[in-house]
Amino acid sequence: MIKIYKIKKRRSIAGIFALLLSFQSCQSSRFDQKPNIIIINIDDMGWRDVGFMGSEFYETPNLDRLASEGAIFTNAYAAASNCAPSRACLMSGQWSPRHGIYTVRSSFRGRSKDRKLIPTETNITLAKEQYTLAEVLRDGGYATCHAGKWHLGNDPTTQGFDLNIGGSHAGKPGNYFPPYKNVELNPPSEDYNLTRLVMDKALEFVETTDQSFFLYYSPYAVHGPIQPVKELLPKYERKASWNGQDNIKYATMIENLDKQVGRLVDLLEATGKLENTFIVFTSDNGGVYSITKQWPLRAGKGSYYEGGIREPMFAYWKGKIDDGIKIDVPVTNLDFYPTILEVTGIKKPANKILDGNSFASILSAGNDMPERPLFWHFPIYLQDGNKETQDSIFRTRPGSAIRLGDWKLIQYFENNDIELYNLKNDIGEKTNLADVEPSKVDELLKILENWRSETNAPVPVKLNPDYSNSK
Repeated sequence: MIKIYKIKKRRSIAGIFALLLSFQSCQSSRFDQKPNIIIINIDDMGWRDVGFMGSEFYETPNLDRLASEGAIFTNAYAAASNCAPSRACLMSGQWSPRHGIYTVRSSFRGRSKDRKLIPTETNITLAKEQYTLAEVLRDGGYATCHAGKWHLGNDPTTQGFDLNIGGSHAGKPGNYFPPYKNVELNPPSEDYNLTRLVMDKALEFVETTDQSFFLYYSPYAVHGPIQPVKELLPKYERKASWNGQDNIKYATMIENLDKQVGRLVDLLEATGKLENTFIVFTSDNGGVYSITKQWPLRAGKGSYYEGGIREPMFAYWKGKIDDGIKIDVPVTNLDFYPTILEVTGIKKPANKILDGNSFASILSAGNDMPERPLFWHFPIYLQDGNKETQDSIFRTRPGSAIRLGDWKLIQYFENNDIELYNLKNDIGEKTNLADVEPSKVDELLKILENWRSETNAPVPVKLNPDYSNSK
């Protein structure tokens, strides 16, 4: 049975000290080298698309096993609601305004006549000046491997990785079966699944590496195109749908992904490396609404409602993390960089701004992190709205969002529309409380505005002459 801990308001100094001593022991008599680090960052997997987060339709036994032996985060977030900006935040450890990647390709998404404002231009490549998580680990003595989707430039080996397996600027594969088209990997047979091939090559890296390693396992799955693993189709055709999760083809892709993670764990166990490996699992943004529903969360990928930014997440480290705890403290993928620095004992790089906080202290039951606001900034448009987004035209319009405690505020820049939700009572963000909680609106807006000033976050104000007031 999974134990559930509500994180206490006061930090247990003794508990934190004991946990840090436990982390440090990996570098002393018990192990001769620093812990291996694995980040598993799935593409477009929704908050409820795995068994350990409650799915009864999608089957993920290998992930569920790791999660049950580690710490599950119930309030984990991506720092952006679509692929490239989220990945840039994770790899840089910085909020979007600092690296300037706000969306994929152009920020001028959708029809010009529907955009009231001229959106902020977006970067599409992570600047070479960014000292990435991969670079700090490589310079700290780690062998580093990127496996799968990069999406932040043409070649991840220019930003800290010794080995690149199939990563480029591509945001999705042309196919999951040969020819893969825009993914430069050679299949061993005509029907070889790309997700399996990426793991094949990642396993070669793990098996042949003697030094401490960092594996950024970021498969293209389960991003579209939705192409089923045929041998798994009969199982899901026999299953009943559950709470909006009944996409049979997508289900086979999830199970296939889970199978590949199982292969990785099996190899780590067989080579004696699992015990000294720190694993963090998450997704880069919410599930695509037309493919998988995240109910009770609202909307999906591209939206800044919970369905677009809340992610499945767990941390695993055998013997170092309390088994089977659930942590409800809000965390974000910005926290990965400082957490991994603490776990590995590598000092924070001089003059490097890190916007996240280490969550190492809360991986032991009963410890906590100080309450802090989380921010999202999206001075752009994303087309293809649906019945759960703000409107049917855009998944999101330019704005910012903040979560502090149980409260979440969204501010849209076009007309200064404000939405306020109490997530404790309304996780589905159905009831806008802005009119009945004006003091809370003022409090959160002030914090949000100060943050935008501190990070030089651009706010679009220029009117679009093509706008036809069609909203």
